[in-house]
Amino acid sequence: MRLGELTGGTETAIVTGFAIDHRKVAPGTIFGAFQGARVNGEDFIPAAITSGAIAVVARHEAVVEGAVHIADDNPRARFAALAARFFAPFPEINVAVTGTNGKTSTVELTRQLWRMAGHHAASIGTLGVTTAGDQVSTGLTTPDVVTFLSNVAGLAREGVTHLAFEASSHGLEQYRTEGLRVSAAAFTNLSRDHLDYHGDMAAYFTAKLRLFSEVLAPDGTAVVWVDDPHAERVVDLARQRRNRLITVGEHGDDLRLVSRDPTLLGQGLVIAAGGQEHRVTLPLIGAYQAANALVAAGLVIATGGDIATTIAGLGRLQPVRGRLERAVISPAGAPVYVDYAHTPDALEAAIAALRPHVTGRLILVFGAGGDRDQGKREPMGEIAAAHADVVIVTDDNPRSEDPAAIRADVLKGAPGAIEQGDRRSAIRQAIAMATAEDIVLIAGKGHEQGQIVGDLVLPFDDVTVAREVAGEA
Repeated sequence: MRLGELTGGTETAIVTGFAIDHRKVAPGTIFGAFQGARVNGEDFIPAAITSGAIAVVARHEAVVEGAVHIADDNPRARFAALAARFFAPFPEINVAVTGTNGKTSTVELTRQLWRMAGHHAASIGTLGVTTAGDQVSTGLTTPDVVTFLSNVAGLAREGVTHLAFEASSHGLEQYRTEGLRVSAAAFTNLSRDHLDYHGDMAAYFTAKLRLFSEVLAPDGTAVVWVDDPHAERVVDLARQRRNRLITVGEHGDDLRLVSRDPTLLGQGLVIAAGGQEHRVTLPLIGAYQAANALVAAGLVIATGGDIATTIAGLGRLQPVRGRLERAVISPAGAPVYVDYAHTPDALEAAIAALRPHVTGRLILVFGAGGDRDQGKREPMGEIAAAHADVVIVTDDNPRSEDPAAIRADVLKGAPGAIEQGDRRSAIRQAIAMATAEDIVLIAGKGHEQGQIVGDLVLPFDDVTVAREVAGEA
């Protein structure tokens, strides 16, 4: 493809690819030079041109010598639009999910429901790129726009027709998921997270709202979990844009959760939709898993799925990796669950999900990540102390911070908790003390395969470790 075909100009140079990392530039590349929180991509323009960049997308003020300067007030958006033209075509149906918690589960459950309906479907998010037969990690909830678009185009070439992807606040603000026609967008919930990046809740929510104000197609559908206090803003925005609206939840008009009864390995749901009540047994435990499943059903219905068939499919859903995943039954008979909960609301929701199944004690192992929002540490400790029976505070991903200092912040909210810095030892201690009436919850890292300590990523999988230490008993 010639450069002029992308830009609308007369440039005849052949475009071979796109890059936002100057180290990935090859001859014929279009380089995106953006100002970031820590790094200014404009500093690497000369290096990119030396490596063969034929054009640079950057601000008007940027200095570009030796290549075409594609100047724009919003270079991230312009770069994404150009890259989308280069990488297209994409799957026919694309839906996006935003919210603080539940994005990963919702996109994966949407993929499963589509597959049950006979579609070749995929999901992209924290778990990577998932299809019916494969899963490849990308390492980020929302990968950079070049990786994202190339992955999506690759899925289309493989025959994928339906794609569900996570739209994080970072990704939305940095235009990482632009270029696709998004026919439906979902909102799950909003609570404190990523304030180290956004600064305050208003900015955080504004970033997420971009999915509905700019990314969702004008004739697309907004699927909203209306039981969240912030949902009204999303509903108002959808109505202003005259999008189709599907509201979900106990107060939902389109998929109303009439009742939810916990069972040993799941929950019985009664859902009012399409003028009648539907009964289904969801094989996932917890109120928030029911919420994720219903939002996923809303997305499937928004993209043409039959109401009755879609709701019936909820009974065949499979658990999502690291989301209330039962890792092992201890020798004493205690179930051990692993969950990704790393915010105050998510931790409270995970505990609440397990509480109806506990006849003895709920034993909680958790910590908080370093180089992230410090203000959520004490509230997480308070929630743990208030809702768990035994609390063990351990290390999560300390990154560059002092692990003991992070634990001290958490312990301010849970002064009576047990402190055990070594995560393996903490898991071992929890499983050793658990009886058949107890449940162990290991929270914070979920599906992650490593523990970040300083500049190192040490192999660590909560599920694997739980099984190993249970086997030692």
